[in-house]
Amino acid sequence: MDYAPIRSLLIANRSEIAIRVMRAAAEMNVRTVAIYSKEDRLALHRFKSDESYLVGEGKKP
Repeated sequence: MDYAPIRSLLIANRSEIAIRVMRAAAEMNVRTVAIYSKEDRLALHRFKSDESYLVGEGKKP
């Protein structure tokens, strides 16, 4: 069975493990996408990913 290669990876975590996953993905030429909240706008995972998106803006919990 043939599988399509992974081209991008959403990392829904903001801890040190997220940075490690991003590093491994970069070594495999896989683009990384991070999501972050307004409170996490300065978090490292947002800047280490290839793309990052704000989620939950204007929504109540």
